[in-house]
Amino acid sequence: SSNMTKEEAIKCEAYRIQVDEKLLRTFIHVESGGTGFNGDGTLIIQFEPHHFKNYAKNEYTKYIRLNNTAQKELTQVEKQFVADFNIVLANKISSQLEEYKAFNAASRINKTAAMLSTSIGLGQVMGFNHKRLGYITVDEMWDDAKKGEDRQVFQMVEFINTDSRLKNALKEKNWHLVATYYNGAGYKELSQKHGFTPYDIRMRDYYNKL
Repeated sequence: SSNMTKEEAIKCEAYRIQVDEKLLRTFIHVESGGTGFNGDGTLIIQFEPHHFKNYAKNEYTKYIRLNNTAQKELTQVEKQFVADFNIVLANKISSQLEEYKAFNAASRINKTAAMLSTSIGLGQVMGFNHKRLGYITVDEMWDDAKKGEDRQVFQMVEFINTDSRLKNALKEKNWHLVATYYNGAGYKELSQKHGFTPYDIRMRDYYNKL
């Protein structure tokens, strides 16, 4: 494990990219509630099925074909494959138990595609951003995140640091733009759909509280 606390990492990283550390705290609070690990020591994740379908194109094509084949014609291995893909596609933003159920099913189908399609840790950075953060493979990114919350702070801050629009929006406390650049233009609709307060409002309120 690594040797720096989350708090020390936030101070160092805020200094490194020259932003107010309160801004980073706000970011972390809203993205993950301020924790990068579950009680059992696993990373907090969010698995995204639509990305998985994209990164596991061949497997998805195979799934469509097998899914249209009569059950009795499928081998045991093929049945398991279809069952796993059904679990993957059924995943909605939900509990960590459900997220891991979907992620593990996806990993049995294609481990790398599963990791690329999942956001991890304190900053909930997607696996497909690994090169942007300086990792050669997505495995390296996951392994580093598992070492400690300080490494997850680094990943989140490096993600911000490599997008000047996002970094400037953060410095200007333009919460709408921060949420747009970090969580996508549809963040408000997504919030409404899942019944939670939009990111920009949550960021504004938490920052003001700090």
